[in-house]
Amino acid sequence: QVQLVESGGGLVQPGGSLRLSCAASGIIVGGYSMNWYRQAPGKQRDLVAGITSGGRTNYADFVKGRFTISRDNTKIALYLQMSSLQPEDTAVYYCNINGQYGYWGQGTQVTVSS
Repeated sequence: QVQLVESGGGLVQPGGSLRLSCAASGIIVGGYSMNWYRQAPGKQRDLVAGITSGGRTNYADFVKGRFTISRDNTKIALYLQMSSLQPEDTAVYYCNINGQYGYWGQGTQVTVSS
């Protein structure tokens, strides 16, 4: 059974930083792309960043230059380093393997507020 467990969310002030982690089990992730999505209240779920098995990354325009995605295939983990956080970054952040029809975590809440 594949399980993805996110951690690292919380409350942070505007301009602050957080590092999200995703621990995967029950799957060998080496051949899969891994992604972070987010969903704010009343909005659709959006792709934030992705990283291929080869380490190629892509970012949504709204996080470019502020967020960094990385992965550790040995630890079967995915990370998202977020900096210069703004209130509009407030959302539930989801770890994903292999896209929309792949595997999903339960999400971790990130709240940016003063």
